[in-house]
Amino acid sequence: MEKIASFTVDHIKLQPGIYVSRKDTVGSEIITTFDLRMTSPNEEPVMNTAEVHTIEHLGATFMRNHATYKDKTIYFGPMGCRTGFYLLLAGDYSSKDIVPLMIEMYEFIRDFEGEVPGASPKDCGNYLDMNLNMAKYLAKKYLDEVLYDIKEDRLVY
Repeated sequence: MEKIASFTVDHIKLQPGIYVSRKDTVGSEIITTFDLRMTSPNEEPVMNTAEVHTIEHLGATFMRNHATYKDKTIYFGPMGCRTGFYLLLAGDYSSKDIVPLMIEMYEFIRDFEGEVPGASPKDCGNYLDMNLNMAKYLAKKYLDEVLYDIKEDRLVY
């Protein structure tokens, strides 16, 4: 079997950033998959499931309610390795195109107060596995260390 594209990225050198992971054509539409890498793989601890789950709920809620991107959002969810998230958008985008959107989303997560959307037994299959304080901490860290002054080497693999 051929290696899939995401397994050809050198995870020893990979640093937190926003990367275009792949582009697929579905019908006449291009779907851009972004690698929102929040931690340095194999170098720093991965995120725990509770904060990943919380970021997933908040990020998905933000994207699906965004005035411009709600109808372009295909998926927002965690990587199995717990070092970041995938965002799939309908359209042909570069990493630079979504930096302002990601700043807006991670500021929303950083500043979120109240009950996490969908964190109830009726709405979620593991609603107790949430950690809002750590999700906010990680969002702030990603904003401060990566997004606010993102460099070219954190935008292209």
